[in-house]
Amino acid sequence: MENSSMKDQVAVITGAASGLGLAISKKLASEGVKLALLDIADKIPTEFEHSSSIKYYKSDVTKEEDVKNIIQAIHTDFGRIDILVNSAGITGKTNTKSHLTETDNLSKVFEINFMGSYFTSKYVLPYMLDQQYGRILHIASIAGKEGNAGMLAYSASKAAVIGMTKVQGKEYAENGITVNALAPAVIQTAMVDAMPDEQVKYMTDKIPMKRCGTLEEAANLVAYIVSPTNSFTTGFTFDLSGGRATY
Repeated sequence: MENSSMKDQVAVITGAASGLGLAISKKLASEGVKLALLDIADKIPTEFEHSSSIKYYKSDVTKEEDVKNIIQAIHTDFGRIDILVNSAGITGKTNTKSHLTETDNLSKVFEINFMGSYFTSKYVLPYMLDQQYGRILHIASIAGKEGNAGMLAYSASKAAVIGMTKVQGKEYAENGITVNALAPAVIQTAMVDAMPDEQVKYMTDKIPMKRCGTLEEAANLVAYIVSPTNSFTTGFTFDLSGGRATY
């Protein structure tokens, strides 16, 4: 699907230095979107080093004041913000039953996966309201809809992201702003590669296609969700599950 009307729009992407965030950044850049890339990594991905329409902001999305200041800086640098994609996330410790989980680990997962998405959307939304246009996409997970055994922190944090998506979608539906979520099953990323084999097998075995999704498949769907073409869907969770979720 052509999304050429996104040309020269400005997108803020968190977790942009690797994995899904990087794949989304490449896809939107190919559509002519100007990018503000946020990540805790020290420097911009090499693919974007020499692009005049892409700026990199080293950031920790769990620090509210830092997020506020960076969003303000992005608006000053680019003059507008049209798109926000919250891709920063961690799984935390997995393959662990609930009574054996560590409170500190659970808190860290929530801080990045939920609070990070809350902070960025909180400070982007006023700019979108001023222009009466915006597209926000929170990256959630099928684990947030169905729950994955051994992944309490991750599943619960992504369920919270889905809940926030439903609320925000309703709150800004009359302001030209859509807020949606994407719920992938297992996408082949470094984050997945770092998980225990038993945990990955548990998740992949639930997918009727019996494979992981690809970064390209995810990025293509994201490009549609955040485009002007997608104008009548909000508060919705798009599945990318190879048949696992059918509701």
